[in-house]
Amino acid sequence: MDEWLTTSAAELGRAIEAGKIDPVDLTEAFLAAIDAHEHTPRIYARLTADRARAEARAASDRAKAGLRRSPLDGVPISWKDLFDTAGVATEAGSALLKGRVPDRDAWVLRNATAAGLVCLGKTHMTELAFSGLGVNPVTATPPNVNDPALAPGGSSSGAATSVAFGLAAAGIGSDTGGSVRVPAAWNDLVGLKTTATRLSLQGVVPLAEKFDTIGPLTRTVEDAALLLAVMEGARPADLHDVSLKGMRLAALQTSVIPDVRDAPLAAYNEAVARLEKAGATVEPVESPELAEAMTLAPVLYTAEAYGRWRETIEAAPDLMHEQVRERFRSGANFSGPDYVEACVKLERYRARWQARMAGFDAVICPTTPNLPPDVARLQSEGDYFVTENLLTLRNTRVGNLMGLCATTLPTGTPGCGIMFMAPQMTEERLLRLSAAAEQALA
Repeated sequence: MDEWLTTSAAELGRAIEAGKIDPVDLTEAFLAAIDAHEHTPRIYARLTADRARAEARAASDRAKAGLRRSPLDGVPISWKDLFDTAGVATEAGSALLKGRVPDRDAWVLRNATAAGLVCLGKTHMTELAFSGLGVNPVTATPPNVNDPALAPGGSSSGAATSVAFGLAAAGIGSDTGGSVRVPAAWNDLVGLKTTATRLSLQGVVPLAEKFDTIGPLTRTVEDAALLLAVMEGARPADLHDVSLKGMRLAALQTSVIPDVRDAPLAAYNEAVARLEKAGATVEPVESPELAEAMTLAPVLYTAEAYGRWRETIEAAPDLMHEQVRERFRSGANFSGPDYVEACVKLERYRARWQARMAGFDAVICPTTPNLPPDVARLQSEGDYFVTENLLTLRNTRVGNLMGLCATTLPTGTPGCGIMFMAPQMTEERLLRLSAAAEQALA
């Protein structure tokens, strides 16, 4: 049963379909692993064991009757602690929301449950999802799979580590500026950032709804495609007969290459060489409109985030980690006209980006410019926390600002990912390309 803990969600689903695995046994194996693991308190905020067992029993009955609801019916996964779970606390990693118990599941969780997935529990995250490092001294900081002393990436930190440590078959997170892709990259997983508005945010604790998206953190691209389908209530992307031959990739230079550190840059360059060997054409591309759009990030993110959370934060500011609290408060530096002007400019830059990249199948760059930093140093040096957080989110933010969908894939170098970005609402094409890239990078 130990091998089940590191098997892809899709493979587990196929084994259930073939009668080789019973969902009850599978769920008990994950619950036992969670109970025994030394890092569980740092990964799971709370378990939903009773729910998981009930869902597993129902999935087992369906499998025996030949009535499975989806390819992942009976597969246990985790959920970031900003997805509402009926009757179970959803606190978004914040003491400000302690004791918040919703009476209904989030829309995507309802869809996943209807498709037969098993909910193991809620995973730790950055406070209110507003940091890319995954450090949370208020609740817990999950361990990085490559070194528990290093930052796990955020804000979907527990979602990533639940999968990386074999405590869930997949994790569901959210991504506003990189919160799926950063922890996926730093823990050697696949991460999918969906297009904003593709998946309903109903029942999801918000940060900045203009940019908030939902996405899976998984072992394989196939798992990401299947999880997108079950959350949406749709058919999964067809990943058969994928190839990079004839694919044209834009190797983005503007804003994402300067200051990339040695290991991520070397991993990226090696990954690009593999993509080219597999038949892709890779062309360096500059984007002046991106450079302009990046200057808008401070007002676009912080003004919306602080506008939404100001009253709650200022009612009890001492409950927050100082670095996250002050990042929220920086939104007070901008006026309503500042925010509206930035939104208008962003739409103009998005149109220019779309025209420039129209001839490419995807835009690529290193997922993060840096490797996971040391947690102790992040907690003791305020300036270091700020600079590393901004650098960590720099490349992933491109996808959010330009309104794209995106994936990150492991390069084979620990903690280093390569990102693929495509136009909005083209997830199926992006997943096919990513599946081909996954084969080339294996």
